[in-house]
Amino acid sequence: MSGSNENGKPVVRAGMTVQSLFSSVRMDPLELRVLLEHAIGFTRVKLITHSDHELTEEQARAVSGVLSRRLAGEPVAYIVGFREFYGLPFTVTPDVLIPRPETELLVDLALERLPDRGRLADLGTGSGAIAVSVAAIRPDAEIWATDVSEKALGIARKNAVSNLGEKRSVRFLQGSWFDALEPGSRFDLIVSNPPYIHSGDGHLQQGDLRFEPLSALTDYADGLSALDILIDQAPVWLKKRGWLLMEHGYDQSGAVRKKLAAKGYSQVQSWKDLAGIERVSGGQLPD
Repeated sequence: MSGSNENGKPVVRAGMTVQSLFSSVRMDPLELRVLLEHAIGFTRVKLITHSDHELTEEQARAVSGVLSRRLAGEPVAYIVGFREFYGLPFTVTPDVLIPRPETELLVDLALERLPDRGRLADLGTGSGAIAVSVAAIRPDAEIWATDVSEKALGIARKNAVSNLGEKRSVRFLQGSWFDALEPGSRFDLIVSNPPYIHSGDGHLQQGDLRFEPLSALTDYADGLSALDILIDQAPVWLKKRGWLLMEHGYDQSGAVRKKLAAKGYSQVQSWKDLAGIERVSGGQLPD
């Protein structure tokens, strides 16, 4: 049966059944299911219908490996290599932030405001989750996505091809925020999920965040500097009545709205995620 050795690592042996793993491994059942699907190559349905399947030696080694990694704190998404976002599978590696459900609010708001054949820029795209999700729903739109990291852009390009196909993609550009855009370009909508965690926030040393790229989580300052750049420079790149939408921290909505209003944006407001937290704020460029 499953247990732990003196090093705290799970003991998984050949001959154990799938059901015995669910009974004995102390782990969130959903996470365990995803890890088992990945390790032994079973679908969700097969895990249920073949719960009496006995692990082979190779499968036992694979299961032990993924369980050890997860129990050491490594995010499930990095172990299995993908995370679902907006109903699409996105490849993720430690080079990119793991897409989170609360960011789907930003996609919803963007889709509501993107005009027919509109142009959208996603700044700091990471895995490409926002840009690719919008492009999948709105094939008429022109989507640009930027990131300072070439490794991140490599992942984003891969996700664009896998989710959109070779004929429909996103224009990816390398550079820091607006520096990546072509001079004179104008957009109906600029969106971003920038690094907004305060550099001294203890959460950076906890849970999944310990394994994610630090530069995608924090601005190494007060958590507002990237948001300041977006608010200050977006008017140069937005069309008249264009929108700037930004994800931010749970306690930053008031400060972000104040900054947007001071810069002259209209329709300044914040929107709550499913947890009731004001997660996205934005404003519209006046005529």
